[in-house]
Amino acid sequence: MPYRSPVSEFRFLLDKVVGFPAVQETDRYAEATDEIVSAVLSEASRMCDEKLSPLQREGDLHPAVLENGRMRTSPGFAEGYRAVAEGGWVAIAADPEQGGMGLPMAVTTAVNEMMAGACLSLQLNPLMTQGQIDALENHASEELRALYLPKLISGEWSGTMNLTEPQAGSDVGALTTKAEPNGDGSYAITGQKIYISWGDNDFTENVCHLVLARLPDAVPGTKGISLFIVPKLIPDENGTPGVANSLKVVGVEHKMGLHGSPTCVMSYEGATGWLVGEPNDGMRAMFTMMNNARLGVGGQGIGAAEGAYQHALAYAMERKQGKSPEGTIVGHADVRRMLATMKAEILAARSIALSCGVAIDMGRATGEAEWTARAAFLTPIAKAFGTDTGCAVSDLGVQVHGGMGYIEETGAAQFFRDVRVTAIYEGTNGIQAMDMVGRKLADGGEAACRLLDEIEASAEAARGALPDLASAVWEAAESLRETTEWLAEQPAPARFGGAVAYLRAFARVLGGHFHLRAALAEPEGAHARLGRFYIESLLPEHSGLLAQVRAGSDPLMAISPDDLAA
Repeated sequence: MPYRSPVSEFRFLLDKVVGFPAVQETDRYAEATDEIVSAVLSEASRMCDEKLSPLQREGDLHPAVLENGRMRTSPGFAEGYRAVAEGGWVAIAADPEQGGMGLPMAVTTAVNEMMAGACLSLQLNPLMTQGQIDALENHASEELRALYLPKLISGEWSGTMNLTEPQAGSDVGALTTKAEPNGDGSYAITGQKIYISWGDNDFTENVCHLVLARLPDAVPGTKGISLFIVPKLIPDENGTPGVANSLKVVGVEHKMGLHGSPTCVMSYEGATGWLVGEPNDGMRAMFTMMNNARLGVGGQGIGAAEGAYQHALAYAMERKQGKSPEGTIVGHADVRRMLATMKAEILAARSIALSCGVAIDMGRATGEAEWTARAAFLTPIAKAFGTDTGCAVSDLGVQVHGGMGYIEETGAAQFFRDVRVTAIYEGTNGIQAMDMVGRKLADGGEAACRLLDEIEASAEAARGALPDLASAVWEAAESLRETTEWLAEQPAPARFGGAVAYLRAFARVLGGHFHLRAALAEPEGAHARLGRFYIESLLPEHSGLLAQVRAGSDPLMAISPDDLAA
């Protein structure tokens, strides 16, 4: 079944649910009018539905391969990428002075999700480039920005992120890649990196790698890491790619899914690179790219969920089996339960991601610390819950298909295989949760409680129209507040045992909040009925999750390795 971008749903959520009108009222984003946003979403959806969606299956059946040291990408990917680049979708949020659109991150989040829903393997390429643009805009020298940004923004060049090494996965501080000064302002980069998404391709003029490495006098750990930009082809002062750099792809990983996206093992053999940011401050610069990517990866999960849902719904509407009022399996209660769960979870995850985009936009437009703190707090939730939703919804999509879902020809299994890695890369979802209960609660829970204040105020305002639903959301938020205050008082290591449960509980409550707002905006329509289903059937999960948080780490860590092996 072909993918269809949910443009009307994005417009509804932006206008009625996640507070996007406040972004439009700022001076920075005043030009992002309703008309402009509608035109952008409509044009992006046309590109996704017509150009990218047909490539989804092609990438799975005909993976990218390395032949005689050259990358050969999946059939049609070059044309699909050109549609993305020529439409300006690589640089939708980039600085207009360098050729970007300068649109809000909330709109970028919507467009990226549509591209991911249409063809996740290909969408990963521009997503990586977007993160590199963000890192260079914020940390690179004027000379590097002038040389690289126009080419990255136009899509003539693409970008990657190089963190992981064979012995240094999530423990980035254990990396050993070296950077030796060349004496002319450049550095010789030597080392190996693995899991490099889109480490090479056959459709851009150049591939630019952001590489973490150590200077000769660097201290151990993350405090001794610097960031370098290392191009595949070394450009001259005019930006024309010249001689080949001393780097190469030495292998392409054989993955469970995302076959159309080449995940590369990269070897740097004295490759020429240039410092981005200050020496030994590479993690701060790289985190700019990673935080950009974390929101984007959350959107990848939601996009895959949307694709899986559309696929499952179409099948359920046509498949005749058993007796039901509708004559197809969509009339069976369990199938209806699965489809309703899929749709309700997508709305919750999508609203969280868009709300995170709104917070980023408001922080940039106003400079207010509270908005920046909210964006930082929402980022791990958007990433983890968005990708967990992608995994859960695509799994349900297989189940809706029954035995046919396990047959590759139906295409249902691909959504699950493709999306599964999103819960792992850009920081596993467990690491997102640890970050949330660690760094994000380092303020004593202030950012969390300000968000809960807003949820409770919104629920209070809804009591007149939807008293039972409003009461359920308010009570869930109050329970979450009590646990947040308790958790903030615990020593940081003691919080980790319940970290995943806490993040999911927060996402559950946020989902209830956004479903309530959607129901208020459409009190007699489908959103009201879906909101009731979510609040009555899915929101109650938060109680069990909060009980897990309160249990702490002691019962968990009391289970010894010997116990696990017994």
